[in-house]
Amino acid sequence: MSETFNVLFICSGNSARSIFAEALLRDMGQGKFNVFSAGTKPQSELNPFAVELLERSGHDVTGLRSKHMSEFQAKDAPVMDFVFTVCDTAANEECPPWHGQPLTGHWGLPDPVKAAGEDAERSLAFAETYGQMRRRVMAFAALPFDQLDHLSLQKRVDEIGQIDNETA
Repeated sequence: MSETFNVLFICSGNSARSIFAEALLRDMGQGKFNVFSAGTKPQSELNPFAVELLERSGHDVTGLRSKHMSEFQAKDAPVMDFVFTVCDTAANEECPPWHGQPLTGHWGLPDPVKAAGEDAERSLAFAETYGQMRRRVMAFAALPFDQLDHLSLQKRVDEIGQIDNETA
């Protein structure tokens, strides 16, 4: 694997969870990652609760947009080293094979977009999802990539996908 890794986070709508992961890894990755996100059925806009939380947390949201995963399947698209699904819907859909046979992982989290209630309750759902994703991304960014073989790295990626699942 290269020194800079291409990472793609996929969700169904690409309006919150995958956007959180993209922003988080860009900020925590210390230049080790080119980070992208996409959706299987992307929304036309990012969720306003997600954007507001990212801004409030100090993330630069410039350039973040909802994208279809086909953008990353084109011949001129970057070859991915890692592809993660971050929602159960995307994980259960038929995903095409990726060029370069990237390591894959499923880091499913509840969809905060589906949270009901007043704005405060909905904001709390986004904050909880963001916190869970942050812990997973932090663990991933801290992996000793140069010391792990392919199978060990896959095992660690799978373990990271279980962080917070007992409370999710």
